[in-house]
Amino acid sequence: MHIAFSKLPIKSIFSKELREDLVSGNYTRQVKNAHFSSVDTKKPSNSEIVHISNHLLKELEVEIKDKNKFLNIVSGNEPFPDFKAFAMCYGGHQFGHWAGQLGDGRAINILETEIAGQPWMFQLKGAGPTPYSRSADGFAVLRSSIREYLCSEAMHHLGVPTTRALSIVKTGDLVTRDMLYNGNPQDEQGAVVCRVAPSFIRFGNFEILSARGETEELKQLVNFTIKHYFPHLGEPSKETYIAFFAEVAQSTQKMIVEWQRVGFVHGVMNTDNMSIHGLTIDYGPYGWLEDYDPSWTPNTTDREHRRYRFENQPNIALWNLVQLANALYPLIEEAKSLEEILDRYKSDYTFDYHKMMSEKLGLFNHDFVPENFIEELLENMGRSQIDMTLFFRRISENTSIDFDAFYSILSDVSYFDANALQQEIKSWETWFHSFDKLIVKENANKDQRSIRMKKVNPKYVLRNYMAQTAIDEAEKGNYQVIDELYNLLLNPYEEQTEMEKWFSKRPDWAKNKIGCSMLSCSS
Repeated sequence: MHIAFSKLPIKSIFSKELREDLVSGNYTRQVKNAHFSSVDTKKPSNSEIVHISNHLLKELEVEIKDKNKFLNIVSGNEPFPDFKAFAMCYGGHQFGHWAGQLGDGRAINILETEIAGQPWMFQLKGAGPTPYSRSADGFAVLRSSIREYLCSEAMHHLGVPTTRALSIVKTGDLVTRDMLYNGNPQDEQGAVVCRVAPSFIRFGNFEILSARGETEELKQLVNFTIKHYFPHLGEPSKETYIAFFAEVAQSTQKMIVEWQRVGFVHGVMNTDNMSIHGLTIDYGPYGWLEDYDPSWTPNTTDREHRRYRFENQPNIALWNLVQLANALYPLIEEAKSLEEILDRYKSDYTFDYHKMMSEKLGLFNHDFVPENFIEELLENMGRSQIDMTLFFRRISENTSIDFDAFYSILSDVSYFDANALQQEIKSWETWFHSFDKLIVKENANKDQRSIRMKKVNPKYVLRNYMAQTAIDEAEKGNYQVIDELYNLLLNPYEEQTEMEKWFSKRPDWAKNKIGCSMLSCSS
Protein backbone atom coordinates (compact mmCIF):
# COMPACT_ATOMS: atom_id res chain seq x y z
CA MET A 1 0.00 0.00 0.00
CA HIS A 2 1.45 3.35 -1.07
CA ILE A 3 1.56 6.34 1.25
CA ALA A 4 0.77 9.90 0.16
CA PHE A 5 3.90 12.04 -0.23
CA SER A 6 2.66 14.77 2.13
CA LYS A 7 1.80 12.11 4.74
CA LEU A 8 5.26 10.58 4.94
CA PRO A 9 6.21 10.13 8.61
CA ILE A 10 8.73 12.58 10.01
CA LYS A 11 11.76 10.78 11.39
CA SER A 12 14.20 13.53 12.33
CA ILE A 13 17.61 12.16 13.18
CA PHE A 14 20.23 14.54 11.77
CA SER A 15 18.34 17.65 12.89
CA LYS A 16 17.34 16.11 16.23
CA GLU A 17 20.55 14.44 17.39
CA LEU A 18 23.20 16.83 16.07
CA ARG A 19 24.05 20.43 16.92
CA GLU A 20 22.08 23.28 15.46
CA ASP A 21 23.58 26.65 14.68
CA LEU A 22 22.47 28.88 17.57
CA VAL A 23 22.59 32.02 15.43
CA SER A 24 19.28 32.71 13.76
CA GLY A 25 18.74 34.61 10.55
CA ASN A 26 19.36 33.58 6.99
CA TYR A 27 22.50 35.59 6.23
CA THR A 28 25.95 34.46 5.12
CA ARG A 29 28.31 33.72 8.00
CA GLN A 30 30.85 31.32 9.43
CA VAL A 31 28.96 28.69 11.41
CA LYS A 32 30.99 27.38 14.36
CA ASN A 33 30.42 24.39 16.68
CA ALA A 34 27.37 23.24 14.73
CA HIS A 35 26.38 20.63 12.16
CA PHE A 36 23.50 22.52 10.53
CA SER A 37 21.46 25.71 10.40
CA SER A 38 17.69 25.98 10.26
CA VAL A 39 16.52 27.86 7.18
CA ASP A 40 13.42 28.65 5.17
CA THR A 41 13.04 28.07 1.47
CA LYS A 42 12.36 30.99 -0.87
CA LYS A 43 8.87 31.00 -2.34
CA PRO A 44 8.84 30.92 -6.16
CA SER A 45 6.62 33.32 -8.06
CA ASN A 46 4.94 30.83 -10.41
CA SER A 47 6.05 27.22 -9.99
CA GLU A 48 5.35 24.55 -12.56
CA ILE A 49 6.12 20.82 -12.61
CA VAL A 50 8.55 19.94 -15.39
CA HIS A 51 8.89 16.23 -14.64
CA ILE A 52 8.38 13.68 -11.86
CA SER A 53 10.25 10.40 -11.47
CA ASN A 54 7.32 8.03 -11.20
CA HIS A 55 9.76 5.13 -11.07
CA LEU A 56 11.34 6.52 -7.88
CA LEU A 57 7.91 7.11 -6.38
CA LYS A 58 7.10 3.48 -7.07
CA GLU A 59 10.37 2.29 -5.53
CA LEU A 60 9.69 4.29 -2.39
CA GLU A 61 6.04 3.15 -2.37
CA VAL A 62 4.92 6.75 -2.31
CA GLU A 63 2.14 8.37 -4.34
CA ILE A 64 1.03 11.90 -5.10
CA LYS A 65 -2.59 12.32 -4.03
CA ASP A 66 -2.64 16.11 -4.02
CA LYS A 67 -0.64 17.52 -6.94
CA ASN A 68 -0.90 21.10 -5.75
CA LYS A 69 0.38 20.15 -2.31
CA PHE A 70 3.23 18.19 -3.87
CA LEU A 71 4.15 21.09 -6.15
CA ASN A 72 4.13 23.54 -3.25
CA ILE A 73 6.47 21.37 -1.20
CA VAL A 74 8.98 20.42 -3.90
CA SER A 75 9.14 23.99 -5.21
CA GLY A 76 9.86 25.42 -1.78
CA ASN A 77 6.57 27.33 -1.74
CA GLU A 78 5.59 25.76 1.58
CA PRO A 79 7.40 23.56 4.12
CA PHE A 80 6.76 19.88 4.56
CA PRO A 81 4.11 19.70 7.30
CA ASP A 82 5.63 19.97 10.80
CA PHE A 83 9.24 19.77 9.60
CA LYS A 84 11.84 22.50 10.08
CA ALA A 85 14.09 22.67 7.02
CA PHE A 86 17.85 22.94 7.44
CA ALA A 87 21.16 23.29 5.60
CA MET A 88 24.31 21.35 6.52
CA CYS A 89 27.66 22.80 7.50
CA TYR A 90 30.69 21.30 5.76
CA GLY A 91 33.99 22.29 4.23
CA GLY A 92 36.14 20.81 1.51
CA HIS A 93 39.18 20.70 -0.69
CA GLN A 94 38.42 22.23 -4.08
CA PHE A 95 40.83 21.40 -6.90
CA GLY A 96 43.32 20.18 -4.30
CA HIS A 97 43.21 23.27 -2.06
CA TRP A 98 41.47 23.69 1.28
CA ALA A 99 38.53 26.02 0.79
CA GLY A 100 37.34 26.25 4.39
CA GLN A 101 33.62 26.40 5.11
CA LEU A 102 31.39 25.61 2.12
CA GLY A 103 28.13 24.03 3.27
CA ASP A 104 24.72 23.70 1.65
CA GLY A 105 24.79 26.99 -0.21
CA ARG A 106 21.64 26.24 -2.20
CA ALA A 107 20.57 22.83 -0.92
CA ILE A 108 17.89 22.74 1.76
CA ASN A 109 16.82 19.53 3.48
CA ILE A 110 13.03 19.60 3.66
CA LEU A 111 12.27 16.18 5.15
CA GLU A 112 13.84 13.36 7.10
CA THR A 113 11.72 10.23 6.99
CA GLU A 114 11.90 6.45 7.17
CA ILE A 115 10.55 4.13 4.51
CA ALA A 116 10.60 0.35 4.97
CA GLY A 117 13.04 0.73 7.85
CA GLN A 118 15.53 2.85 5.90
CA PRO A 119 16.22 6.51 6.55
CA TRP A 120 15.66 8.91 3.66
CA MET A 121 16.37 12.60 3.29
CA PHE A 122 14.57 14.83 0.79
CA GLN A 123 16.47 17.92 -0.30
CA LEU A 124 15.65 20.87 -2.56
CA LYS A 125 18.47 22.21 -4.72
CA GLY A 126 17.92 25.76 -5.89
CA ALA A 127 15.28 26.82 -3.37
CA GLY A 128 17.08 29.87 -2.05
CA PRO A 129 20.00 31.10 0.03
CA THR A 130 21.34 29.71 3.31
CA PRO A 131 24.04 30.85 5.74
CA TYR A 132 26.47 28.90 3.54
CA SER A 133 25.66 30.64 0.25
CA ARG A 134 28.74 32.90 0.44
CA SER A 135 28.36 35.38 -2.44
CA ALA A 136 25.82 33.25 -4.33
CA ASP A 137 22.02 33.55 -4.43
CA GLY A 138 21.07 29.96 -3.55
CA PHE A 139 19.10 29.43 -6.74
CA ALA A 140 19.59 27.10 -9.71
CA VAL A 141 18.79 27.41 -13.39
CA LEU A 142 16.71 25.16 -15.59
CA ARG A 143 19.57 23.84 -17.75
CA SER A 144 21.67 22.54 -14.85
CA SER A 145 18.60 21.24 -13.03
CA ILE A 146 17.56 19.17 -16.06
CA ARG A 147 21.07 17.75 -16.27
CA GLU A 148 21.05 16.79 -12.59
CA TYR A 149 17.54 15.34 -12.69
CA LEU A 150 18.10 13.17 -15.75
CA CYS A 151 21.59 12.05 -14.78
CA SER A 152 20.64 11.04 -11.23
CA GLU A 153 18.02 8.66 -12.53
CA ALA A 154 20.10 7.52 -15.52
CA MET A 155 23.02 6.56 -13.27
CA HIS A 156 20.76 4.55 -10.97
CA HIS A 157 19.43 2.48 -13.84
CA LEU A 158 22.95 1.99 -15.18
CA GLY A 159 23.73 0.34 -11.85
CA VAL A 160 25.97 3.15 -10.61
CA PRO A 161 25.53 4.16 -6.94
CA THR A 162 23.95 7.61 -6.87
CA THR A 163 21.69 10.06 -5.13
CA ARG A 164 18.27 10.17 -6.75
CA ALA A 165 16.03 12.88 -8.16
CA LEU A 166 12.29 12.90 -7.52
CA SER A 167 11.15 15.98 -9.39
CA ILE A 168 12.13 19.09 -11.28
CA VAL A 169 10.14 22.30 -11.02
CA LYS A 170 10.38 25.55 -12.95
CA THR A 171 10.04 28.48 -10.54
CA GLY A 172 8.83 31.21 -12.88
CA ASP A 173 11.70 33.42 -11.71
CA LEU A 174 14.78 34.54 -13.59
CA VAL A 175 18.26 33.77 -12.29
CA THR A 176 21.34 35.59 -13.52
CA ARG A 177 24.30 33.38 -14.44
CA ASP A 178 27.59 33.83 -16.29
CA MET A 179 27.49 30.39 -17.89
CA LEU A 180 31.09 30.31 -19.14
CA TYR A 181 32.55 32.71 -16.56
CA ASN A 182 33.61 35.00 -19.40
CA GLY A 183 31.98 38.23 -18.28
CA ASN A 184 28.68 37.72 -20.11
CA PRO A 185 25.98 37.13 -17.48
CA GLN A 186 22.46 36.45 -18.70
CA ASP A 187 19.07 35.89 -17.14
CA GLU A 188 17.99 32.24 -17.21
CA GLN A 189 14.89 30.36 -16.09
CA GLY A 190 15.06 29.26 -12.46
CA ALA A 191 14.35 25.70 -11.33
CA VAL A 192 14.40 23.42 -8.27
CA VAL A 193 15.32 19.73 -8.12
CA CYS A 194 14.11 17.51 -5.29
CA ARG A 195 16.96 15.13 -4.47
CA VAL A 196 16.64 11.97 -2.39
CA ALA A 197 19.29 9.92 -0.54
CA PRO A 198 19.74 8.04 2.74
CA SER A 199 21.72 11.13 3.75
CA PHE A 200 23.73 13.88 2.11
CA ILE A 201 26.67 13.59 4.51
CA ARG A 202 29.95 14.24 2.70
CA PHE A 203 33.64 13.92 3.44
CA GLY A 204 33.56 17.67 3.99
CA ASN A 205 31.15 17.40 6.95
CA PHE A 206 33.97 15.77 8.91
CA GLU A 207 36.73 17.89 7.43
CA ILE A 208 35.35 21.25 8.59
CA LEU A 209 35.03 20.07 12.21
CA SER A 210 38.50 18.55 12.25
CA ALA A 211 40.07 21.59 10.61
CA ARG A 212 38.54 23.86 13.25
CA GLY A 213 39.59 21.62 16.12
CA GLU A 214 35.94 21.00 17.02
CA THR A 215 36.69 17.47 18.17
CA GLU A 216 33.59 17.10 20.30
CA GLU A 217 31.34 17.90 17.33
CA LEU A 218 33.46 15.65 15.09
CA LYS A 219 33.02 12.72 17.45
CA GLN A 220 29.31 13.42 17.71
CA LEU A 221 28.93 13.36 13.91
CA VAL A 222 30.97 10.17 13.46
CA ASN A 223 29.03 8.41 16.23
CA PHE A 224 25.75 9.56 14.69
CA THR A 225 26.77 8.35 11.23
CA ILE A 226 27.79 4.92 12.49
CA LYS A 227 24.66 4.56 14.64
CA HIS A 228 22.23 5.27 11.81
CA TYR A 229 24.04 4.18 8.64
CA PHE A 230 26.66 1.64 9.75
CA PRO A 231 25.00 0.07 12.83
CA HIS A 232 26.56 -3.33 12.14
CA LEU A 233 29.93 -1.88 13.15
CA GLY A 234 28.85 -1.75 16.78
CA GLU A 235 29.38 0.75 19.57
CA PRO A 236 31.73 3.70 19.00
CA SER A 237 35.39 2.99 19.64
CA LYS A 238 38.73 3.46 17.96
CA GLU A 239 38.26 0.11 16.18
CA THR A 240 34.77 1.11 15.06
CA TYR A 241 36.06 4.36 13.59
CA ILE A 242 38.71 2.46 11.64
CA ALA A 243 36.09 0.00 10.37
CA PHE A 244 33.88 2.93 9.36
CA PHE A 245 36.67 4.46 7.32
CA ALA A 246 37.35 1.06 5.70
CA GLU A 247 33.72 0.78 4.58
CA VAL A 248 33.68 4.30 3.14
CA ALA A 249 36.91 3.53 1.26
CA GLN A 250 35.47 0.30 -0.12
CA SER A 251 32.17 1.81 -1.27
CA THR A 252 34.03 4.75 -2.84
CA GLN A 253 36.33 2.38 -4.71
CA LYS A 254 33.40 0.38 -6.05
CA MET A 255 31.63 3.56 -7.18
CA ILE A 256 34.70 4.66 -9.13
CA VAL A 257 34.94 1.29 -10.89
CA GLU A 258 31.34 1.77 -12.01
CA TRP A 259 32.12 5.27 -13.28
CA GLN A 260 34.97 3.88 -15.35
CA ARG A 261 32.79 1.02 -16.61
CA VAL A 262 30.22 3.31 -18.19
CA GLY A 263 32.65 6.09 -19.18
CA PHE A 264 31.31 8.69 -16.75
CA VAL A 265 33.39 11.75 -15.85
CA HIS A 266 32.20 13.63 -12.76
CA GLY A 267 34.10 16.82 -13.55
CA VAL A 268 34.37 18.25 -10.04
CA MET A 269 35.56 15.65 -7.53
CA ASN A 270 36.12 18.04 -4.64
CA THR A 271 35.93 16.48 -1.17
CA ASP A 272 32.64 18.28 -0.52
CA ASN A 273 31.23 16.31 -3.48
CA MET A 274 32.12 12.90 -2.03
CA SER A 275 29.34 10.99 -0.25
CA ILE A 276 30.18 8.80 2.75
CA HIS A 277 27.71 6.30 1.30
CA GLY A 278 29.74 5.82 -1.87
CA LEU A 279 27.06 7.56 -3.93
CA THR A 280 27.60 9.81 -6.92
CA ILE A 281 26.56 13.25 -5.70
CA ASP A 282 26.36 16.78 -7.10
CA TYR A 283 25.94 16.56 -10.87
CA GLY A 284 27.57 19.68 -12.24
CA PRO A 285 29.86 19.71 -15.30
CA TYR A 286 29.75 15.94 -15.82
CA GLY A 287 29.98 14.10 -19.11
CA TRP A 288 30.41 10.72 -20.77
CA LEU A 289 33.43 9.77 -22.82
CA GLU A 290 32.49 9.70 -26.46
CA ASP A 291 35.70 9.41 -28.47
CA TYR A 292 37.91 7.61 -25.95
CA ASP A 293 40.21 10.22 -24.40
CA PRO A 294 41.46 9.35 -20.91
CA SER A 295 42.66 12.94 -20.42
CA TRP A 296 39.22 14.43 -21.01
CA THR A 297 37.38 16.46 -18.39
CA PRO A 298 34.10 18.23 -19.11
CA ASN A 299 34.87 21.06 -16.67
CA THR A 300 36.07 24.35 -18.19
CA THR A 301 37.49 25.37 -14.80
CA ASP A 302 39.75 22.31 -14.99
CA ARG A 303 40.78 22.87 -18.61
CA GLU A 304 44.43 23.71 -17.87
CA HIS A 305 45.45 21.13 -15.26
CA ARG A 306 42.79 18.46 -15.94
CA ARG A 307 42.92 17.28 -12.35
CA TYR A 308 39.52 15.60 -12.68
CA ARG A 309 40.10 13.93 -16.04
CA PHE A 310 38.63 10.47 -16.67
CA GLU A 311 41.81 8.46 -16.11
CA ASN A 312 42.60 10.31 -12.87
CA GLN A 313 39.30 9.66 -11.10
CA PRO A 314 40.59 6.60 -9.18
CA ASN A 315 43.61 8.60 -7.95
CA ILE A 316 41.49 11.60 -6.97
CA ALA A 317 39.12 9.37 -5.00
CA LEU A 318 42.15 8.02 -3.14
CA TRP A 319 43.44 11.56 -2.52
CA ASN A 320 40.04 12.51 -1.16
CA LEU A 321 40.04 9.47 1.12
CA VAL A 322 43.40 10.61 2.49
CA GLN A 323 41.74 13.91 3.43
CA LEU A 324 38.92 12.02 5.15
CA ALA A 325 41.49 9.91 7.01
CA ASN A 326 43.20 13.10 8.16
CA ALA A 327 39.86 14.44 9.38
CA LEU A 328 39.11 11.27 11.37
CA TYR A 329 42.64 11.00 12.77
CA PRO A 330 41.93 13.00 15.98
CA LEU A 331 39.50 10.23 17.01
CA ILE A 332 41.89 7.41 16.11
CA GLU A 333 45.39 8.78 16.65
CA GLU A 334 46.98 5.91 14.78
CA ALA A 335 48.16 6.21 11.20
CA LYS A 336 49.07 2.61 10.40
CA SER A 337 45.52 1.23 10.22
CA LEU A 338 44.38 4.11 8.04
CA GLU A 339 47.37 3.68 5.73
CA GLU A 340 46.60 -0.03 5.38
CA ILE A 341 43.03 0.80 4.32
CA LEU A 342 44.32 3.26 1.74
CA ASP A 343 46.77 0.65 0.41
CA ARG A 344 43.89 -1.84 0.21
CA TYR A 345 41.91 0.69 -1.83
CA LYS A 346 44.69 0.68 -4.44
CA SER A 347 44.99 -3.10 -4.65
CA ASP A 348 41.21 -3.65 -4.62
CA TYR A 349 40.71 -1.06 -7.34
CA THR A 350 43.39 -2.63 -9.56
CA PHE A 351 41.76 -6.04 -9.17
CA ASP A 352 38.15 -4.86 -9.63
CA TYR A 353 39.00 -2.63 -12.57
CA HIS A 354 40.78 -5.45 -14.41
CA LYS A 355 37.86 -7.78 -13.73
CA MET A 356 35.36 -5.18 -14.94
CA MET A 357 37.24 -4.40 -18.16
CA SER A 358 37.67 -8.09 -18.90
CA GLU A 359 33.93 -8.62 -18.50
CA LYS A 360 33.17 -5.74 -20.84
CA LEU A 361 35.09 -7.74 -23.46
CA GLY A 362 33.22 -10.94 -22.61
CA LEU A 363 36.28 -12.46 -20.93
CA PHE A 364 34.73 -13.60 -17.69
CA ASN A 365 37.70 -15.81 -16.82
CA HIS A 366 39.58 -12.62 -16.10
CA ASP A 367 42.55 -14.36 -14.48
CA PHE A 368 43.63 -15.34 -18.01
CA VAL A 369 43.56 -11.75 -19.29
CA PRO A 370 46.98 -10.04 -19.26
CA GLU A 371 47.04 -6.48 -17.90
CA ASN A 372 48.84 -5.18 -20.99
CA PHE A 373 46.02 -6.57 -23.14
CA ILE A 374 43.58 -4.08 -21.60
CA GLU A 375 46.15 -1.29 -21.82
CA GLU A 376 46.75 -1.98 -25.52
CA LEU A 377 43.03 -1.87 -26.22
CA LEU A 378 42.63 1.51 -24.52
CA GLU A 379 45.68 2.91 -26.32
CA ASN A 380 44.22 1.79 -29.64
CA MET A 381 40.84 3.27 -28.77
CA GLY A 382 42.44 6.59 -27.88
CA ARG A 383 44.56 6.77 -31.03
CA SER A 384 41.59 5.84 -33.22
CA GLN A 385 39.02 8.10 -31.53
CA ILE A 386 36.70 5.19 -30.82
CA ASP A 387 33.34 5.91 -29.25
CA MET A 388 33.49 4.00 -25.95
CA THR A 389 29.80 3.20 -25.48
CA LEU A 390 29.20 2.20 -29.10
CA PHE A 391 32.36 0.06 -29.30
CA PHE A 392 31.63 -2.12 -26.29
CA ARG A 393 27.96 -2.48 -27.14
CA ARG A 394 28.65 -3.43 -30.75
CA ILE A 395 31.11 -6.15 -29.79
CA SER A 396 28.54 -7.39 -27.26
CA GLU A 397 26.14 -7.90 -30.15
CA ASN A 398 28.76 -9.51 -32.42
CA THR A 399 30.62 -12.06 -30.34
CA SER A 400 31.87 -14.35 -33.09
CA ILE A 401 33.49 -12.32 -35.87
CA ASP A 402 36.63 -12.23 -37.96
CA PHE A 403 38.90 -9.21 -38.22
CA ASP A 404 37.17 -7.79 -41.29
CA ALA A 405 33.86 -7.69 -39.45
CA PHE A 406 35.60 -6.26 -36.38
CA TYR A 407 37.25 -3.54 -38.46
CA SER A 408 33.87 -2.70 -39.93
CA ILE A 409 32.63 -2.06 -36.40
CA LEU A 410 35.66 0.15 -35.74
CA SER A 411 34.85 2.15 -38.86
CA ASP A 412 31.30 2.68 -37.67
CA VAL A 413 32.22 3.79 -34.14
CA SER A 414 35.33 5.88 -34.85
CA TYR A 415 35.30 9.66 -35.12
CA PHE A 416 38.18 9.33 -37.61
CA ASP A 417 37.63 9.26 -41.34
CA ALA A 418 38.51 6.08 -43.22
CA ASN A 419 42.03 7.18 -44.16
CA ALA A 420 42.99 8.19 -40.63
CA LEU A 421 41.64 4.95 -39.18
CA GLN A 422 43.54 2.94 -41.77
CA GLN A 423 46.78 4.24 -40.26
CA GLU A 424 45.99 2.27 -37.09
CA ILE A 425 45.00 -1.02 -38.72
CA LYS A 426 48.22 -2.90 -37.85
CA SER A 427 47.86 -2.13 -34.13
CA TRP A 428 44.26 -3.30 -34.23
CA GLU A 429 45.15 -6.50 -36.08
CA THR A 430 47.74 -7.37 -33.45
CA TRP A 431 45.29 -6.70 -30.63
CA PHE A 432 42.45 -8.58 -32.30
CA HIS A 433 44.69 -11.65 -32.75
CA SER A 434 45.26 -11.71 -28.98
CA PHE A 435 41.58 -11.11 -28.36
CA ASP A 436 40.60 -14.01 -30.58
CA LYS A 437 42.91 -16.34 -28.65
CA LEU A 438 41.39 -15.28 -25.35
CA ILE A 439 37.87 -15.85 -26.69
CA VAL A 440 38.86 -19.39 -27.70
CA LYS A 441 40.30 -19.91 -24.23
CA GLU A 442 37.10 -18.58 -22.70
CA ASN A 443 35.26 -21.43 -24.45
CA ALA A 444 31.82 -19.95 -23.79
CA ASN A 445 28.58 -20.24 -25.70
CA LYS A 446 28.52 -17.16 -27.92
CA ASP A 447 24.86 -16.37 -27.24
CA GLN A 448 25.27 -16.66 -23.48
CA ARG A 449 28.43 -14.59 -23.67
CA SER A 450 26.58 -11.90 -25.59
CA ILE A 451 23.81 -11.79 -23.00
CA ARG A 452 26.33 -11.37 -20.19
CA MET A 453 28.26 -8.69 -22.08
CA LYS A 454 25.12 -6.65 -22.71
CA LYS A 455 24.50 -6.53 -18.97
CA VAL A 456 27.74 -4.62 -18.38
CA ASN A 457 27.85 -2.61 -21.62
CA PRO A 458 24.95 -0.15 -21.81
CA LYS A 459 23.42 0.71 -25.13
CA TYR A 460 22.30 4.17 -24.01
CA VAL A 461 23.97 6.76 -21.79
CA LEU A 462 23.12 10.42 -21.22
CA ARG A 463 25.48 12.05 -23.68
CA ASN A 464 25.83 15.81 -23.25
CA TYR A 465 24.22 16.57 -26.59
CA MET A 466 21.18 14.52 -25.54
CA ALA A 467 20.80 16.49 -22.32
CA GLN A 468 21.32 19.74 -24.21
CA THR A 469 18.60 18.80 -26.70
CA ALA A 470 16.20 18.32 -23.79
CA ILE A 471 17.32 21.66 -22.29
CA ASP A 472 16.84 23.57 -25.55
CA GLU A 473 13.29 22.27 -25.87
CA ALA A 474 12.44 22.78 -22.19
CA GLU A 475 13.52 26.40 -22.33
CA LYS A 476 10.86 26.81 -25.01
CA GLY A 477 8.27 25.15 -22.76
CA ASN A 478 8.42 21.70 -24.39
CA TYR A 479 9.20 18.91 -21.91
CA GLN A 480 8.70 15.99 -24.29
CA VAL A 481 12.41 15.33 -24.83
CA ILE A 482 12.98 15.23 -21.05
CA ASP A 483 10.27 12.59 -20.81
CA GLU A 484 11.64 10.66 -23.77
CA LEU A 485 15.16 10.55 -22.34
CA TYR A 486 13.87 9.74 -18.86
CA ASN A 487 11.99 6.71 -20.20
CA LEU A 488 14.86 5.70 -22.49
CA LEU A 489 17.31 5.66 -19.59
CA LEU A 490 15.08 3.57 -17.35
CA ASN A 491 16.33 0.59 -19.39
CA PRO A 492 19.77 1.53 -20.74
CA TYR A 493 20.81 -2.08 -21.40
CA GLU A 494 17.74 -2.97 -23.43
CA GLU A 495 17.60 -2.71 -27.25
CA GLN A 496 14.62 -0.30 -27.43
CA THR A 497 14.67 -0.36 -31.21
CA GLU A 498 12.18 2.52 -31.38
CA MET A 499 14.84 4.67 -29.68
CA GLU A 500 17.68 3.69 -32.01
CA LYS A 501 18.29 7.32 -32.96
CA TRP A 502 20.00 7.80 -29.57
CA PHE A 503 22.39 4.90 -30.24
CA SER A 504 24.78 6.86 -32.38
CA LYS A 505 27.93 8.90 -32.33
CA ARG A 506 27.85 12.50 -31.19
CA PRO A 507 26.59 14.57 -34.15
CA ASP A 508 29.04 17.00 -35.73
CA TRP A 509 26.99 20.02 -34.65
CA ALA A 510 27.51 19.06 -30.99
CA LYS A 511 31.31 18.80 -31.05
CA ASN A 512 31.93 22.39 -29.97
CA LYS A 513 28.44 23.55 -29.00
CA ILE A 514 28.10 25.08 -25.53
CA GLY A 515 26.67 22.46 -23.19
CA CYS A 516 27.65 19.58 -25.49
CA SER A 517 31.43 19.56 -25.04
CA MET A 518 32.91 21.24 -21.99
CA LEU A 519 30.78 22.89 -19.32
CA SER A 520 31.40 25.20 -16.39
CA CYS A 521 30.31 24.87 -12.78
CA SER A 522 27.77 27.65 -13.40
CA SER A 523 24.32 26.47 -12.44
